Amino acid sequence: MSLAIRLQAEPVRTLAFGAISGVYAGIGTEMTRPIRMMILQNLTDVVVMFSFDGINDNIPSPSNGYIILDITANKTVDTGFFVAEGQRIYIKDIGPAATIGSVYLSVFYGAE
Repeated sequence: MSLAIRLQAEPVRTLAFGAISGVYAGIGTEMTRPIRMMILQNLTDVVVMFSFDGINDNIPSPSNGYIILDITANKTVDTGFFVAEGQRIYIKDIGPAATIGSVYLSVFYGAE
């Protein structure tokens, strides 16, 4: 099976400001396929921290900021570096609690 013919998206994952605290919370569900590209959007009014394991701090994002991870979008091989199927992304605030907005996680995979 080829993972490189066309780009497909999984449904967007989101977490509203009221569910974001100083403790990591998962953003939606686990990935259902190997992920080639990821967009993390912080559309809240506070600085947040993203984590790949729900324990360690990995990527901070300012209020109304975004991060694009182009992992293997330009590759045409089936093997290599992907965000793993079954992976989940976590979020926490690192200061005062958010009062508006949400965080969004958009992920893309290659399909035949």
